[in-house]
Amino acid sequence: MQTKKVKPVSQNPGVSRREFLQSSALASAAFMIVPRHVLGGPGFVAPSDKLNIAAIGVGGKGRSDIAAVSTENIVALCDVDDVKMADTLRRAQQYADEQKAAGNGDGKNPLEKSRKYKDFRVMLDKEKDIDAVTVSTPDHFHAIAAMTAIKRGKHAFVQKPLTYCVGEARRLREAAKKAGVITQMGNQGHAGEGIRLICEWLEDGAIGEVRQVECWTNRPVWKTGMDRPMEIPSVPSSLDWNLWIGPAPYRPYHPAYAPWAWRAWCDFGTGALGDMGAHIFDIPYHALKMKYPTTIQASSTKFNSESWPVASRISYDFPAREGLPPVKLTWSDGGIMPKRPEGIEPGRKMGDSDGGVLFIGDKGLLMCGCYGSNPRLVPESFMKSYKLPEKTIPRSPGIHQEWVQCIKEGKQTTSNFGYASRLTETMMLGNIAIRMAPKNMKLEWDGEKGEFTNLPEANAFVMREYQNGWKL
Repeated sequence: MQTKKVKPVSQNPGVSRREFLQSSALASAAFMIVPRHVLGGPGFVAPSDKLNIAAIGVGGKGRSDIAAVSTENIVALCDVDDVKMADTLRRAQQYADEQKAAGNGDGKNPLEKSRKYKDFRVMLDKEKDIDAVTVSTPDHFHAIAAMTAIKRGKHAFVQKPLTYCVGEARRLREAAKKAGVITQMGNQGHAGEGIRLICEWLEDGAIGEVRQVECWTNRPVWKTGMDRPMEIPSVPSSLDWNLWIGPAPYRPYHPAYAPWAWRAWCDFGTGALGDMGAHIFDIPYHALKMKYPTTIQASSTKFNSESWPVASRISYDFPAREGLPPVKLTWSDGGIMPKRPEGIEPGRKMGDSDGGVLFIGDKGLLMCGCYGSNPRLVPESFMKSYKLPEKTIPRSPGIHQEWVQCIKEGKQTTSNFGYASRLTETMMLGNIAIRMAPKNMKLEWDGEKGEFTNLPEANAFVMREYQNGWKL
């Protein structure tokens, strides 16, 4: 969980903020409020300054992402749906009114002066003072929106999963590294206490060597496994449907796709694995220092290539790495649960209502809920007898504020695109395995080359083709 220092983005990339302060008359007054223009270009922000943040996608998760970075200046908002925009503004005003009634504000809507857009490309072209963006769109737009911002030198926070497919994850990782921007994926559990405790306990040898991990979720909680609708209703006047479709294959508007159930559809979402893998899969992937799996195999309920199956089970084999033994990780969704292990108490719930992780070591078991919540050694008598090790991993202020803080300090985040892209790649390999399940074979993956070696036809799903003139 250690962060890696990078140079802040500025018009003078060869001079860091520390070097500037040390070489100037400001060195003796380092805690003064220093205007941004003194320190560098729009990409550099002093710790005493507020960031200028633009939000791409303001409904649903976008609304909570905006709220989580509202310590900064929200200078621009972008959404293809006017209803979503109006609802977010209404809720912001409602919150401001409540704060005023409680004696904690003046009742002014903090988003009222934010400039409003439907097309993020137009917003990023016009708004020259943007330091950073949040991306909270459906999955099929994550990579393009983030890439458009990164190419303009903007720091980026992107909701999970980072990208729709493996190839996009690799391209985004390379672009972020080249631009030197500070990035973060919105898998909030990665900034939590639970994952840090799990890492510390495993490092302490609490359950010995781990060769098997089980991950599971209650998702999907939306209707899925269905054929594409045949009706063609009218597009709501508030919605720019062509912009919503973007790079995906065109199909007529239907409320089965937007605004909520797009996760179910293969053209727009990444199913249960894409929705929850970045939370649940993340825990063992990070704690056990995983990188590229060597084989992946899946089975599922009926899959029609239109919408993701109701339930699936995916197995990954990871090789030995950094002194750790090979490990098999199994993902289950749609109500499928792993076999209850020996040693767990009768009647004890596995994980929590959203899912969980079970580490199976040669000396015991470690279990947690979704997001790494409530980690415990199993059985509880083992937990009570275990002498907790010291907390050695730096703690985080939260996934959003960690990103804000790291931008101001010129450090990289813990779920930066270097890490998050590899996690996302591995998750999306599982979705390719679902597509290839009828072949009844393990897919062999060369992570360094980014290709399947024993089933060439699977490589067609590593990177998708963009439609309607869109480019990455």
